[in-house]
Amino acid sequence: MTPFLLYVARCGLYLGLFYTFYLLVMRRTTFFRLNRALLLAGSYLCLLLPLIRLRTVTETRVASTLTMVGSGAETASQAALAGFPWKSVLLALFLTGSLATLVLYILSAVRMGRLIKQGEPSEQDGCTLILLEEDIPSFSWGRMVVMSRKDILENPAIFTHERMHVQHHHSLDLLLFLPLQMLCWWNPLVWITREELRLLHEYEADEGVIRQGIDASRYQLLLVRKAVGEQRFTLASGFQHANLKHRIAMMLKPSSSRWMRWSYLALLPVLAAFMFACNPTKESAEPAESDSAPAEGVRSAGSQEAIPFQLIEKKPSFNGGDANEFSKWVNSQLKYPEQAKKDGAQGRVTLQFTVGADGVVREVRVLRGVREDLDTEAVRVISASPKWEPGRQGGEAVAVTYTYPVIFQLR
Repeated sequence: MTPFLLYVARCGLYLGLFYTFYLLVMRRTTFFRLNRALLLAGSYLCLLLPLIRLRTVTETRVASTLTMVGSGAETASQAALAGFPWKSVLLALFLTGSLATLVLYILSAVRMGRLIKQGEPSEQDGCTLILLEEDIPSFSWGRMVVMSRKDILENPAIFTHERMHVQHHHSLDLLLFLPLQMLCWWNPLVWITREELRLLHEYEADEGVIRQGIDASRYQLLLVRKAVGEQRFTLASGFQHANLKHRIAMMLKPSSSRWMRWSYLALLPVLAAFMFACNPTKESAEPAESDSAPAEGVRSAGSQEAIPFQLIEKKPSFNGGDANEFSKWVNSQLKYPEQAKKDGAQGRVTLQFTVGADGVVREVRVLRGVREDLDTEAVRVISASPKWEPGRQGGEAVAVTYTYPVIFQLR
């Protein structure tokens, strides 16, 4: 997976964790403005957390796992599978979803703009009122409130409601949420949370209407009468929003205690633990000694304190190429032991060796073996390796330690 797709996946995981916390804890409170701010700020924080690396990922392999198989046909099939461009397909799928999300919003904005142009604009109470002759569901966008002439005359509470959306800049929230949807369109919790954000807008607007002195019972009856209307634009805030039951229940709910805000701090240790889980620990430096390891205190000529592969500044090279060249050479030298074929023996032999400062391969040993003949064959080939171009640290040639897996597999 490419680094970008890996970043997107981690963002999706962080957002999923954060939104789950919101749905379980924050959604139950009446802190509408605080919840709005935290929902947006927390979402963008989840885009930054994957960039913070608390611990270093240790990569101990020379190259991809090398498989020694007993059939040429199996080798060809594995090569064909490895040659399939999975990364390109995944990237193309991601970009297609992001583009489709953007197109949907653009189409909604175009439809909304065409409808606004048909209306009669006028300035009223700090916003631009667009009146239409046709009976349409009211909505607001930016500083504009779009309503039918019939509603403004018969139901002035609707205008007050839409004016609350304008005063609290709810349309800006929806715009800020759009990049999150484009980045994590594949995560269903992102779409659910967008609806939760719009519901928060309605809670806040309903609360503002009631504070204006409008009778709550009559206002709730008006909501019920208008509930059959259609929500036409994804970018706009509308009076006839869905989840009418939740809106009325929230109006009847007593205000949450101020102490409930402290419960939000529970998210911090949860995110911290998740960050550690997303940053793998380093592998242990030295596994237990095996029979093939050199005796303590005895080193070959040219041997020195080796530096792990992942920490070296300039990696060693083999035959003028990267470590994949070494894999090709090993594959050309390995011979599947005949007795192992007869017995159907197969498995992974994990080796460790050192490329010395002089480029000679030394201290080849088995960290985890399968059986003696397979282990011996793997050690034989690695020990017969031609010289490498040594790795360098601070401009000086140094010894480098590798961990190298070889898989013996029969078909």
